[in-house]
Amino acid sequence: MMYDQNRAQQPASQPPGRPERRVTGPEPLMPPDEREKIAHQLGQAMNHFADTPREALEEAEAAYDEATAQLAQALAEHRRELRASWEDQDPETQSVDLRLALRQYRELTQRLLRA
Repeated sequence: MMYDQNRAQQPASQPPGRPERRVTGPEPLMPPDEREKIAHQLGQAMNHFADTPREALEEAEAAYDEATAQLAQALAEHRRELRASWEDQDPETQSVDLRLALRQYRELTQRLLRA
């Protein structure tokens, strides 16, 4: 228990000379500025609920609608890019490119199933 208390008191920034830890994994489907905008809108809705519950719910619904629209747009763009990568390929000579496209479809679909 003492270890956790000590860690909680440490500054959030990395000490000088220590490399910054980066999270690895797939890139988010939405650009950071769009995610921040939607998160801010949802946070505003949460903050306003006590004073104006109906308006807060409408604002939360608008944030949800924006998130789903952005996600649909991002998925459609990924699909266009993937299809363009293999559509005009000769299956006999370009099996490596086709295998890569298949892997990308699998990874994107698995991400959607985990969401």
